[in-house]
Amino acid sequence: MTRLLLIGGQGQLGRDLARAARAKGWMVADPAHRELDVTDRAAITRALNEVRPAIVINCAAFHDLFQCEADEAEAHRVNAQAVGELAAACQQAGARLLAISTDYVFDGLARTPYGEDDPPNPLQAYGRSRLEGERAALAADPQGALVVRTCGLYGRGGSQSRGTNFVEKRLADAAKTDRLDVGCDLVCTPTSTAALAPALLALAAHPLAQGGVYHLTAQGQCSWAEFTQAIFDLAKVRCQVVPIDRQGDYGPIRRPPYSVLANRKAAGLGIALGPWQDGLAAYLKDRA
Repeated sequence: MTRLLLIGGQGQLGRDLARAARAKGWMVADPAHRELDVTDRAAITRALNEVRPAIVINCAAFHDLFQCEADEAEAHRVNAQAVGELAAACQQAGARLLAISTDYVFDGLARTPYGEDDPPNPLQAYGRSRLEGERAALAADPQGALVVRTCGLYGRGGSQSRGTNFVEKRLADAAKTDRLDVGCDLVCTPTSTAALAPALLALAAHPLAQGGVYHLTAQGQCSWAEFTQAIFDLAKVRCQVVPIDRQGDYGPIRRPPYSVLANRKAAGLGIALGPWQDGLAAYLKDRA
């Protein structure tokens, strides 16, 4: 039986990972943040000794863009320093680490999907700290650690920092208005955590997966306005979506205008998600 330790296991991705792993018959330990803080080295060591996992997946992150900008030192501590220390502890314990990262390591100046080997250039403190975390994990365990960049996550649990997700926010907006302005200048790939979770488990357990950076998202791309229209169409919600080109003006935090990821390395191992439209349809069906 595969033993899995989930750090940040009570967040939206962590919850779907726990469900998917238990459905596979894995033994899952998914302590809450108050029970296992990724920045607490002693607690991490105790958890590794007690659980004796074959695989550790780190979903914990400091990902509030505004707070990261206000306290970049704390963003570095959680998203970079702790990840490097975790990778070293996993390597010593004989466990494979899979660390979640983000499309925000890129500046978004490209117009074709970013590959795993394309040079990153983050625009904000959050992206910088996550890139530092990638590098710290791979420096600590270059042969074993897996870094997985993903994009536009939404799941049943909502995110820990926001308490909800983009789909639920737009449906709540539609309940209060019949016309909604949504940005059309940011293009990415919204990815359901329920669809992502099995792919992450398959990658973590794959005997041919070598240490390094992987991209895993749903297939395709869209703007947030297009995604909102698809939500309303599938949910049969009557609300007009008005695409707005904000020209990147989303407040003080710069965001990559184009952050679609090419999922080449995982696909080479036979691991791929379906189109983003399928993930959205399954999410809405599940919540009905």
